[in-house]
Amino acid sequence: MLTPVLISLFAWWFFTGLILLLVNRAGRRGQAGYQAVVVFTVPLLALSVFGIVWSSHQTSLAGVYVGFLAALGVWGWIELAFLTGVVTGPSRFRCPPGTPETLRFGLALRALMHHEFAVLFGFVSLVLLTWGSENTVGMWTYCVLFFARISAKLNVYLGVPNINIEFLPAPVKHLETYFTVGPMNRLFPLSVTLLGVATGVWIQQALSAPDQIAQTGYVLIATLTALALVEHWFMVVRLPDAALWRWLLTETNSRVTDRGDKITAER
Repeated sequence: MLTPVLISLFAWWFFTGLILLLVNRAGRRGQAGYQAVVVFTVPLLALSVFGIVWSSHQTSLAGVYVGFLAALGVWGWIELAFLTGVVTGPSRFRCPPGTPETLRFGLALRALMHHEFAVLFGFVSLVLLTWGSENTVGMWTYCVLFFARISAKLNVYLGVPNINIEFLPAPVKHLETYFTVGPMNRLFPLSVTLLGVATGVWIQQALSAPDQIAQTGYVLIATLTALALVEHWFMVVRLPDAALWRWLLTETNSRVTDRGDKITAER
């Protein structure tokens, strides 16, 4: 089942790169450009939602792939709206140095509140629209992205040694002040364990699938979950993972030094 593995890998890389490219190009026109790219891509969001709903009633191989890619489309649009600053939170301020932990969490939540509501709304909507359907690949794809992103945000907030900041565009640059650079936090082992178990469960389901169509769906989701696991490990193991997409940035937005690829905690 190499084909769905390669498709999942490519889709993960392509959608991430496309979002970065769109945000980067939109930034040349300032805030108007950011707003325009979000508005002009709303039809793609609608098409992706339609694709998930349509695919949920299809038991063909095409239905499996459409559901998977459509879920990435929905997630990608929400991320685009977030990175452009259109859907973030009511607070756009940097976290003051020395802010007490209890207050810092509240400020961080205010900085992300609208985005969190958006991803939660997407999660609830897709579950309600597709639960019990013959093909739930689209729903489970979004679920993996949803829970993996919550885990990643909590780990970045609580503290990890390596945090990528070079892809943060101007509208969300203030969020880096809510990141914590430090030793591995206590949540991280639980996060990678759960993602590892989830990957194993998807693989086991793929191996015991009754036919190729079901197997393909499980392999797609298993690969995506494994990628989420790898991305978590990038938080504690310093690797040049940003090089996968850095070529998409303009010279202005990609000025980084060898030590600036990530915020890195000295050990």
